[in-house]
Amino acid sequence: MTAIRAVFLDHPSLDLGDLDLTPLRLLFAELELHAQTAPQQVAARLQGAQVAISNKVMIDAATFAACPELKLVLIAATGTNNVDLAAARAHGVTVCNCQGYGTPSVAQHTLMLLLALATRLPDYQAAVRAGRWQQSSQFCLLDFPIVELEGKTLGLLGHGELGSAVAQLARAFGMRVLLGLLPGRQAVDGRLPLDELLPQVDALTLHCPLTEQTRNLIGARELGLMKPGAFLINTARGGLVDEQALADALRAGHLGGAATDVLSVEPPRDGNPLLAADIPRLIVTPHSAWGSREARQRIVGQLEENAAAFLAGTPMRVVS
Repeated sequence: MTAIRAVFLDHPSLDLGDLDLTPLRLLFAELELHAQTAPQQVAARLQGAQVAISNKVMIDAATFAACPELKLVLIAATGTNNVDLAAARAHGVTVCNCQGYGTPSVAQHTLMLLLALATRLPDYQAAVRAGRWQQSSQFCLLDFPIVELEGKTLGLLGHGELGSAVAQLARAFGMRVLLGLLPGRQAVDGRLPLDELLPQVDALTLHCPLTEQTRNLIGARELGLMKPGAFLINTARGGLVDEQALADALRAGHLGGAATDVLSVEPPRDGNPLLAADIPRLIVTPHSAWGSREARQRIVGQLEENAAAFLAGTPMRVVS
């Protein structure tokens, strides 16, 4: 292919104006950037393009049928649910994603959430803003119990690249790490079934994919198996946790706290059980764990690598 035209359908979902897109600009004869692309605009914008780049914009069967020149879809993320992979195969279109780009960013976010829960950081911040330290009868304010991570047990569900990075950071804080066995997986030495893992951990962190077998992996029963005062951290996918069950467990005071960077529907325009104002000891961040500038720049690099490899006849990170 010569004079390749590439179209990025939702460019600001990756680049906040702080990234260097030179690798992509040098690779393509034309790189067309769109801030947003509505479903009815996708096919029109991809007319005459050989390469489509999308973070979350859906590229469906109708789009592939309407865009015969399209040869490559570059997903600016790991998840592939925004591309009809079967339709891509049927139309001879290669689809590549990005992988492992956010490991340092998500791992540090996970530990940040755990530390914030253990030290009751949000509660102490709120107390200072409310003037309670200023009115204290002594030099310090210790109204909220603080927990040390050293000597505590962290349970990991999902021990790929990201889970391994979290385990390394946890061990640096003196934590013991136990690995859980995901549903439907073959037994592996050193991986504990969920019912055996949960009663042992002081904190549980999720790093597994969302599948039909892992949907609502952590529900009311599983939360009940956890130690009183244990922490739950989810920086993976919102659907892994039964959100109403988690809200109920926090209100009941069974857990020491929970933190999530993900919800089952994002953005949560129609509300979510975990956004209620009366839930104690809960931290919600807006799916921002992955979003360091360094991680997003790695995505640019992988988009360029994927495209260059495809053009050289040796495609990489192929998902369809």
